[in-house]
Amino acid sequence: MEIGIMSGNRTRGPAFAALSVLAVLAALAALCLGVLRPGSTGPAHAGPASAPGWSVDIREVAPVADPPPAPGASTGSWTEDCGRNEGHHRNADNVVISPGISMGAHHTHDYVGNLSTDAFSTDDSLAAAGTTCTGGDRSTFFWPVLRVPGGEGGGGDAHGAAAADGNTGTVLDPASVSIGFSGNPTGQVVPMPRFLRLVTGDAQAATDGGAHARAEWGCEGFPGRLSLRYTRCPVGHRLTTTLDFPSCWDGLRTDSADHRSHAVFPVAGGSCPPGTFPVPHLRVVVAYAVPPGTPVALDSFPEQRHDPSTGHALFIDVMSDSRMAEVVACINDGRHCRAGRTVPTGRP
Repeated sequence: MEIGIMSGNRTRGPAFAALSVLAVLAALAALCLGVLRPGSTGPAHAGPASAPGWSVDIREVAPVADPPPAPGASTGSWTEDCGRNEGHHRNADNVVISPGISMGAHHTHDYVGNLSTDAFSTDDSLAAAGTTCTGGDRSTFFWPVLRVPGGEGGGGDAHGAAAADGNTGTVLDPASVSIGFSGNPTGQVVPMPRFLRLVTGDAQAATDGGAHARAEWGCEGFPGRLSLRYTRCPVGHRLTTTLDFPSCWDGLRTDSADHRSHAVFPVAGGSCPPGTFPVPHLRVVVAYAVPPGTPVALDSFPEQRHDPSTGHALFIDVMSDSRMAEVVACINDGRHCRAGRTVPTGRP
């Protein structure tokens, strides 16, 4: 008896059946590859541990050095202690990208610095609020929370939106948050304007081509080794995400329609593009104590499926003009300062 496959009113024989089975198997193979490939728009992965390609051993990441300073470079630094969000200031808002829209981020952010930041914050409300920064800086710094996936709870999302958008599991409290401003390797820096908005990274990098992706995953004790993928760290070394912000300002605006064109990143070698001016380079490093082998998932938009390349962060400068002037003087003089305390460098 011949077994065929029906198509309309025609019956196709064994050869066609074999080809059809092969086609189905090929489609399934392609689907599986899509699940495992970072940036895939296919089905969600079950966490980095079950998705090879979404994580990498830090010892396999090649180190990259910062460009050496040129004569006349601004080689100083300014650091401040704003805590590690011990008060669990979290919400699913984004006052920079979606002002006035409650839960507009569709994923939860961790905050340090300004105590009042939410979707409805204004320059005036931020300037009047308290801060977690010991030096009195009222600036706001925020980024998506990191979770151990599993369970149904929102894990600290005060707005209750995280679980509905696919962000579930236990939120990992940062083990430490380091905030520092540094100079430009080719020249002096100028002050940031108060209320300057800065964005780093791309929350939609998994689906928009990733042109603005700047996620930098790493491990403590492995300087210069940064990856777009989650990094697996040896025992005793904490997982880190390094958040480097643009430091070339157009000299005019505190924000722009795309939230990027008013402040851009330096070109190769560290110089700023024509028509822009170097401002203090903000770097935030967040460390997490993650036991080896534990899967992690960055909060994200639902369609981004926790892709590690979607790491991003935002900043609003609420420093007083006088404090910003101190920061710039410290950096341009080659000193190393910490929230009002100066560490001499030996320079005259």
